[in-house]
Amino acid sequence: MVFGLFSKEKSLQKTIERATNKLSQQVDRMGALDKLREDGTDEALFGLCKRFGITSMKGVEDEQEKNWVVDVLVEKGGASIAPLVRYMKSAEQLAFPLKVLERVADHDKTLEIVDDLFKGEPPGYVRMPERRIDMLRWITEWKGATDDEVITRVAPYVVDFDENSRFSAIDGLATKDPAKIGPPLLDALLQPEEESGRIKRTIVEILDRKKVPLGDRGPQVAALLVGQLADFKVDGGLVKKR
Repeated sequence: MVFGLFSKEKSLQKTIERATNKLSQQVDRMGALDKLREDGTDEALFGLCKRFGITSMKGVEDEQEKNWVVDVLVEKGGASIAPLVRYMKSAEQLAFPLKVLERVADHDKTLEIVDDLFKGEPPGYVRMPERRIDMLRWITEWKGATDDEVITRVAPYVVDFDENSRFSAIDGLATKDPAKIGPPLLDALLQPEEESGRIKRTIVEILDRKKVPLGDRGPQVAALLVGQLADFKVDGGLVKKR
């Protein structure tokens, strides 16, 4: 009986290897992926999640397969949550897993899992920022969260070490309540360490477009509107285009 169990586990691992071999023909990968779907155990669903972590040679096929895995995991419902969380803890990219999460977990469970992911990605230096960028983009686009829930989680990253992470956080806040995004955006704009012209202009454009009130920080913002930002001004407590 033990031998039979070992043999079954070995067979499952071989199926996972075939499903995640980026050099295989699509028909072979899909055959293996379909076997994992039929198996439906935690380990098989974890194997399906691992398909997100490889990029096959043909872009269109790669996208098709990953979206197929998303649909299968969603079809499995709550059974997908545990293997999905297990996968996300060490995955280099999270865009596709997060698409699954928002469709299989309720609001509170989703935030619980995402908060745990954010705890593992505190603002600061990181060699590979793709995980946090995926998280920032996802949560600012997630329709299930309130502005307050998004802003409290995203705000710390407007001053992140990585410029692309800062940009993702700042750009994501642009769709939220103007009265609530002002403090983090102004903190980011006015911090002396910010040297990126791209970041500064993005913030100023958001302040202008969303009519974000500057409060008592108007004079500080006005002092920055020189050089490449000289086409903006502070007028009536708001940033405006000249």
